[in-house]
Amino acid sequence: MDKAGTSSSVKKVAVSQLKPGMYIHDLNCGWMDHPFLTNQFAIKDAETLRTLRTLGIQELYIDTEKGLDVGDAQTEREVKQELADTMEAIANEPTLPLPVSLEEEISRARALHKEANLITKSMLKDIRLGRQIEMEKVEPLVESMIDSIFRNPDALLPLGRLKEHDNYTFQHSVSVCTLMIAFARGLKLERPIIKEIAMGALLHDVGKAKVPDEILNKPAKLTDAEFDKMKSHVVQSIIILQNTPGITQIMLDVAGQHHERFDGTGYPNKLKGDEISLYGQMGAIVDVYDAITSERVYHKGMPAPAAMAKLLEWSKFHFNPELVRAYIKAVGIYPTGSLIRLESGRLGIVIEQHPEKMLQPVVKAFYSARKQHYLPPELIDLSKPYCQDRIVGHEAFETWGIDAAKWLPT
Repeated sequence: MDKAGTSSSVKKVAVSQLKPGMYIHDLNCGWMDHPFLTNQFAIKDAETLRTLRTLGIQELYIDTEKGLDVGDAQTEREVKQELADTMEAIANEPTLPLPVSLEEEISRARALHKEANLITKSMLKDIRLGRQIEMEKVEPLVESMIDSIFRNPDALLPLGRLKEHDNYTFQHSVSVCTLMIAFARGLKLERPIIKEIAMGALLHDVGKAKVPDEILNKPAKLTDAEFDKMKSHVVQSIIILQNTPGITQIMLDVAGQHHERFDGTGYPNKLKGDEISLYGQMGAIVDVYDAITSERVYHKGMPAPAAMAKLLEWSKFHFNPELVRAYIKAVGIYPTGSLIRLESGRLGIVIEQHPEKMLQPVVKAFYSARKQHYLPPELIDLSKPYCQDRIVGHEAFETWGIDAAKWLPT
């Protein structure tokens, strides 16, 4: 919790309820979805209000200790409890079994992840040079990624968290592709459809090859002109893909609609509700999730469990609520690779999901939060009846100076 407020002083209000004298505690949107230098500031004038009302944000959080109050508004504590209750209900819904163990899949997944990054990086370089996408490389890669996710998603999915600042664009595409396969698998879509969705996901940001690197990797807030240039990548992606042999409508939907929003506040066409295809709706959810959980030069990545809660909260307006529930079910309440805190005071990384017991995954505990030092690693299956420990919260790797890559299975 930020020092500027407590769970009782921070309240969630509609943008229509804002007025000068209030203090914004959290804009309740992604870093790239607003033009302000910070997420927390006082509303001093009508111009700030006008800007807030044009952003497509429906609800945000105010700090009533630092500004005016709204008497009947929900507190942040109440919102979090509602989201936690919904998460628990999602965890109890049936899910799909896994045919292969994590140990059997992990080495294949690591090699595949490395190959995917190399191919996607080369593809974006070719587009910058005016060359065509080599679909004969993309197609077998995607087939292999689908095979891996179907065997055991816990091997490939957490590797998507391992991104480098300068390589974010192509690593983000690989991660979105992986997550979309898991999502489509959870929805029990047919294999040929999943392949098209996955290819669209891998190619969804090809238009960024037409955006200057100084904008893509700018370590500060974008100007309005730079932001418009960044947003143009969607139209550029559509143009590139329309001129690529072998591209289908499903692939175009994923690439062209992943920035549309269910309430009509997205871009480039402000599509609303079912005007957005199923595949575009899926892409919007996954793209936002991967973006807000990624570490960038200009903002800290959000812990994956917190991001899941945000998707659930934002589904009131921006996303299809049923699809958000399905996505959480497909990827996990505590996604593989998440850092969690146990009741015993230990920190650990989620290694493997139990599809039938999503609140009780397999965890590798390795750090004492109380004594702040590393412990001999211990693999704990929280689903076992003899296990006396349980998850009580999630943590950010950066807070503890922990390198996530060191603790993932090898």
